[in-house]
Amino acid sequence: MRYFIEISYLGTNYHGWQSQPNAITVQEIIENCLSKIQDHSIKLTAAGRTDSGVHATQMFAHFDINEKIIDKNSFIHKSNSFLPNEIVIKDLIHVRDDSHARFDALSREYEYHISIKKNPFEIDRVYYYKRTLDLKKMNKCCELLLSYTNFKSFSKSKTDVKTYNCKIYKAEWLSYENSLIFRIKADRFLRNMVRAIVGTLLEVGGGKISKKDFQLIIEQKDRQLAGFSVPAHGLYLKKIEYNWKNILISG
Repeated sequence: MRYFIEISYLGTNYHGWQSQPNAITVQEIIENCLSKIQDHSIKLTAAGRTDSGVHATQMFAHFDINEKIIDKNSFIHKSNSFLPNEIVIKDLIHVRDDSHARFDALSREYEYHISIKKNPFEIDRVYYYKRTLDLKKMNKCCELLLSYTNFKSFSKSKTDVKTYNCKIYKAEWLSYENSLIFRIKADRFLRNMVRAIVGTLLEVGGGKISKKDFQLIIEQKDRQLAGFSVPAHGLYLKKIEYNWKNILISG
């Protein structure tokens, strides 16, 4: 039987989602916890990966077990009692055996949080950026992102992918009292893509590059031409969408 779990985590103390040797990861922590509860090895397959220091408001992963979990609330409560405070299992969902947390995901949405006023209580959660920015110019460049599909210019170098194509559905900057939030939604993301886009847009907002420069950066497909990658601690995986009618098992 296959189950999805919905997870939230603060990534500050972890080397990303994916298990790796000689590093503590979110996947490893949750797998160890579920394996103890179920009394056999549990392996998770997630909707995606987050890098070291990146947070997730909503992540989904699936796992297989032989017997149906009767008491969902008890499973969630017991799991969270074993997990560290930075990681929470929010839901357990019985799905069809061929459902896949990664391949069935229709879209992912990220947010990048910036503070324009120094706040010690936001350390490791928000990127403090004190330079004046022109959000109007930055949002004009966001509109350009929706017109392209190849984003090699914003991908981590030497990454092992078959294609650099992504379909971006939404990209925008929002302004609040002392903070800025960049929201972006796409069918998939390349490694380091959001952080590189944000860093390049900050250079647009600061007057270092123009809208035309930003367009040329996309078209040249060269990471060296794009801006810096902003720190990981301001990045949040916010939402993953599925067509639940196709994967859900009622009851």
